[in-house]
Amino acid sequence: MLRVAIPNKGTLSGPAAQMLREAGYRQRSADKDLTCLDVANDVEFFYLRPRDIATYVGSGDLDLGVTGQDLLVDGGSTVEELLELGFGGATFHFAGPVAMAGLAGADLTAYLSGRRIATAYPGVVERHLADREIKAEIVKLDGAVENAVRLGVADLIADVVETGATLRQAGLVTLGEPIMRSSAVLVSRDTGEAPSGAVAQLLRRLQGVLVARRYVMLAYDCRADRLDEAVSLTPGIESPTVSPLHREGWVAVQAMVLRTEIHRIMDELYEIGARAILVTDIHACRI
Repeated sequence: MLRVAIPNKGTLSGPAAQMLREAGYRQRSADKDLTCLDVANDVEFFYLRPRDIATYVGSGDLDLGVTGQDLLVDGGSTVEELLELGFGGATFHFAGPVAMAGLAGADLTAYLSGRRIATAYPGVVERHLADREIKAEIVKLDGAVENAVRLGVADLIADVVETGATLRQAGLVTLGEPIMRSSAVLVSRDTGEAPSGAVAQLLRRLQGVLVARRYVMLAYDCRADRLDEAVSLTPGIESPTVSPLHREGWVAVQAMVLRTEIHRIMDELYEIGARAILVTDIHACRI
């Protein structure tokens, strides 16, 4: 039986469970449930603290896990990243007093040397500093690091920044380029071997969900003498499906297109004479 770790709470929990549901796996019915047995797919899910997931997977006690790249770096994990899952995006920045606004590049590097940096992600910050041979003091906090500068605990902070509203309330601004960009990933124990069996099946299913979320199926009719123009707009994944219509000189075309491009493509198809242009969601696929 395949054993898979899922975040039990936080920003990764809901999207991870939803993605697995879309991939055909059963998920827990209550947030307090610690496990969920999916007999039909021969999988057992374990709901764990996101920070602990890489530890369980890396030790081999669990086969797979969903966690954040930032947590992998922060915990110094050696698990293998199998697939980026397209949710849980996070950007890490240094932030300091407004008077430091605009500090970047070599100036920021020089400023960081010898400073006290408060963060809830010491591993992420340590790696960034080590890569640049910067020596600074890291002050580890469990959260709410924005107050560390005001309270005199640190000279600046390093934290996840979304809109920056919380930073502004604390009188801080982001400094320089991002320390790290992170997202949710599917991880396995690093065995040096390609995924196989149930692991490969789950991986294919999740890849299918990602494709289904990115693409839609577009169907339309067009004159045969404009088909080359139409196909150039809708090349599909490999090639579009083209079928003759009862009306002589016309064909029906079906192709997968990027969801973000759909309205532009529909407009351009209409301009070259395509009609009966229809869009259908893709709920599952294998590419």
